[in-house]
Amino acid sequence: MKPVDFDYERPATLDAALKLLGREDLNAKPLAGSQSLGPMLNLRLVQPELLVDITAIPELASIREEKGFLVLGACVTHAALEDGGTPDPTRGVLARVAAGIAYRAVRNRGTVGGSLAHADPAADWVSVLAALGADVVVARTGGRRTVPAKDFIRGTFETALGPGELVVEIRIPALSANARWGYAKICRKAGEFSHATGVVLIDPARKFARAVIGAVSGPPIVVDDAKIAERDPGEAWVSALFAGTPLGDDAYQIRIHHVALKRAIAEARAP
Repeated sequence: MKPVDFDYERPATLDAALKLLGREDLNAKPLAGSQSLGPMLNLRLVQPELLVDITAIPELASIREEKGFLVLGACVTHAALEDGGTPDPTRGVLARVAAGIAYRAVRNRGTVGGSLAHADPAADWVSVLAALGADVVVARTGGRRTVPAKDFIRGTFETALGPGELVVEIRIPALSANARWGYAKICRKAGEFSHATGVVLIDPARKFARAVIGAVSGPPIVVDDAKIAERDPGEAWVSALFAGTPLGDDAYQIRIHHVALKRAIAEARAP
């Protein structure tokens, strides 16, 4: 199957892109790395009348440090973070996560902002950015607003983006010198989407301790509790978190998500 016919624009400025995306007379869709959108177009799961290619907008590909934050433009690729050569106040978190996403060909084109906007619950950045306490900056014609990454994903393939809005940057707090973190995902083979994800961040200087369970058929489960981030809370605790969710009665899913969290905690506690 092939996509339906659509028009294509590649604006050079953010304002021009937002004007196109904000048009009410047609269905416009932003295009960046196209690692998720491309297959969806071919399967006709999405049928836009206009594709707005945002890869020619310089500010969306920038990486900069700003007042205790690392600011990633939405079009920064996974490969750019994997390869380093840019500031990384997360002390290796971003490079480690990026290197485990799919395959190099995908990482060369796939973008951080695109991964968030697609909102697949199993995607790495969905859980990791929530664990880091990052913020997602979205823009539309007339202004910008900021959404905490932990609240940005509303459901499976559902986000806080409104009509005509676009993810423009991700703001990630710098980790202190004594911060500890752990990250684990369970896959059947390298390069697959995660079947269960666990992320832990403990940053005493910021009085920040967070555990995240991801790949849960919905928004990641976020727990702000130093005790949970420091020790394995047990499988029964995970089961209680899953109560009332699509995975609530699945003993296998509860088990593998507990294992992922337990591995992340162990890594965060390692000397």
